Amino acid sequence: MILLALPVNLVAIAVLAYAIYFVRHRRADLMFAFVALNVGVFAISALMFNQQVELAMAFGLFAVLSIIRLRSDEISQREVAYYFVSLALGLVNGIGASTPLAAVGLSLLLLATMYVADHPRLARGMEWRTLVLDTVHGCDQELRADLQRRLNGRVLRVMVNEVDYVRETMTVDVRYRRLAPLAAAPPDRANAVTVPAPFAAADR
Repeated sequence: MILLALPVNLVAIAVLAYAIYFVRHRRADLMFAFVALNVGVFAISALMFNQQVELAMAFGLFAVLSIIRLRSDEISQREVAYYFVSLALGLVNGIGASTPLAAVGLSLLLLATMYVADHPRLARGMEWRTLVLDTVHGCDQELRADLQRRLNGRVLRVMVNEVDYVRETMTVDVRYRRLAPLAAAPPDRANAVTVPAPFAAADR
C-alpha cells in the first residue's frame, strides 16, 4: 500500500506547495521547506506504521516535529498554517496507507480547506503593516487620519506598540483596507491647447 500512498502524497504536497502557496505568495524557499517537511514526515510515519512502533513514541516524535520553526527567518501565521498542513498530509498518507480511500479523502479535504481559506477574494484589499511614524500623535483621531493619508486606505484597527518621545517616533501596528485608486481626470477641453499640424508643402 505504500507504493500507492507515495504518489498520492507527492501529488498532494505539489498542489499545496506550488499550485496554492507559491502561485499566490511567490516564496520558493518556503515551497521547498513544505515539500521537504512533508516527504520527511511521510517517510517516518510509513516506517513507524510498518514497524508497529509504540503509539506513545509516535506521538512524541510528531509533537517534536510540530514545533519546528526556522529561527533564522521570521514567518507569518499563514506560513505556519502551511507548515502544519504539509506535516498533516505526510502523516495522513503515511499512516493511512492501509486505507487509501480515507487517506485520499482527507488529503482532498486539507487541500480544499487551504485553497478556500487562503483565497485572495476572502481578504481582498486587506493589508497589515507595522509602521514607524516620524511624529507622535496625541489622540487616536489624529493618528488614524495620518495613517489613512499615508496608506491611502481606511484604517480598521490600529495598535500603538511603542512611543519614543526622545526621537519623536511611534511604532504602530495597523490593519486597513486599500481604497480604489483615483481615476485620472479627463482633460479640460475648454483649456486645452491645440497644437497645429505642420503645413503641407506647397505644390510646385
